[in-house]
Amino acid sequence: MTTAALSTSYQEFTACLGLDLGPLLPTGIQREVGHFNAFDIAHLWESAPAQPAPPYACRSFYKISFLRSHSRAEYADQTIDIAPDALVFSTPKVPFQWLPAETQQGHFCFFTAEFLLPVLGGLAPDELPLFRAEGYPVFQLTPAEAAQVAALFARIHEELASDYAHKYDLLRAYVLELLHLGQKRQPSTRLHPAHSAAARLSSRFVELLERQFPLANPQQRVQLRTAKDFADHLAVHVNHLNKVLKDSTGRTTSDLIGGRLAQEAKVLLRDTDWTLWEIADCLGFVDVAHFSHFFRRYAAVSPGAFRTLEAVLD
Repeated sequence: MTTAALSTSYQEFTACLGLDLGPLLPTGIQREVGHFNAFDIAHLWESAPAQPAPPYACRSFYKISFLRSHSRAEYADQTIDIAPDALVFSTPKVPFQWLPAETQQGHFCFFTAEFLLPVLGGLAPDELPLFRAEGYPVFQLTPAEAAQVAALFARIHEELASDYAHKYDLLRAYVLELLHLGQKRQPSTRLHPAHSAAARLSSRFVELLERQFPLANPQQRVQLRTAKDFADHLAVHVNHLNKVLKDSTGRTTSDLIGGRLAQEAKVLLRDTDWTLWEIADCLGFVDVAHFSHFFRRYAAVSPGAFRTLEAVLD
């Protein structure tokens, strides 16, 4: 999503709440790949000059809501009554309207598909069971689950306000916890369709890829860098892995690996003072020249130019 489109979406969002746009835009919004933000519903409810319209009008985001009051949802052709302590998942591709029945409490976060790209290995959120059009978006939580979700949102709000260089990596991890909690509540028929073997292989590939990141110091090394590396670890033929990932993501194994390496390279260039040689070495390149050639394919600029531009944006 472009910065202009993002600002437009926030303007639509804040118009229904009667709030100022500025404080809602997090620091560094133009620099992060994709976008993520979270809000306390009670705070928005109290801050609006009048009872706010549902803060779900923006159709550019995926949303995860933790609703602690009675409300109702109109999702596709369904009307769903929501009791307190519910986890709700909504996608921009399915019509969704939230209708509060009383003063509201809870939290919600929203994010673009690009935000989750580094942890889904190229999979789109719509490929997850929770965001499929035929899925059911509302899950009532047990007291223990509600406490777990409340703690997760507390950490989300705390991290959003921090100046930790890798906070968006942590935020992605918290979102994944919410997604896994929802997927555990899915009926087994939705979680294990006929192509479950391929889905499991894709999931294992993503897990292996993500396990290598983030790189915390120049002594760390990425060990799995090629399609054959991953195929060997997954005990499958490389051609089979390529076919499964191509069918499920539309991208080659090498492109998925390269995209994740490029994403990590951007983080290291932006948030560390490591030399180009140290970054190239950590990511498994034999020298800076090979790293620079690779980086240009994904960023259209050299690593040095990218770092300079990011410093100017700061």
